[in-house]
Amino acid sequence: MGTSYIFIQAFLFRRDPWSQRIRFIIRLTYLHSKNLGLFVFFYKTLRTIIASIFNISKPFRSFICAFIVAYFVFHKHNSVNEQIILYLLSRIIVGFARYAQKRSWLPKTQRPIFPWFAAFIWGVVLWLFECHRETLQPSLTRSMIYLYENSDRWSSWKNFLFRDQYRS
Repeated sequence: MGTSYIFIQAFLFRRDPWSQRIRFIIRLTYLHSKNLGLFVFFYKTLRTIIASIFNISKPFRSFICAFIVAYFVFHKHNSVNEQIILYLLSRIIVGFARYAQKRSWLPKTQRPIFPWFAAFIWGVVLWLFECHRETLQPSLTRSMIYLYENSDRWSSWKNFLFRDQYRS
């Protein structure tokens, strides 16, 4: 959950006084930085220790060390950790697809695949929002309500900049 995302969430969707919004931004930015910093520090430390003691190949060593450290650093289910994990999940899905093409497990395409990937993702998320919104993450649901439902009703351009009466 990068600082810009936190800022947008605080600006658009929180109704707290500005002082509380600023504290919210600082608290979540700190948690994001702390968790990533702790992960990097302990991952590199454990990787170095494991490499000096055991004769484990690099791929296994990387996975094992990351697995152990991530369990302890990211064990708490909160909005910051969830955003980090979902961000990584999206990147590894793309990475695995590229790896599968490299290994010839998937055919290489001449046409760009990204438009199809984007269309599929947006089709699924809007289907879930329209038909099964309770399955979506709450902040995504709030954002989508604001964008796809509340934006149908507005009285002036100020509704798009300031807290308005149509927000959920």
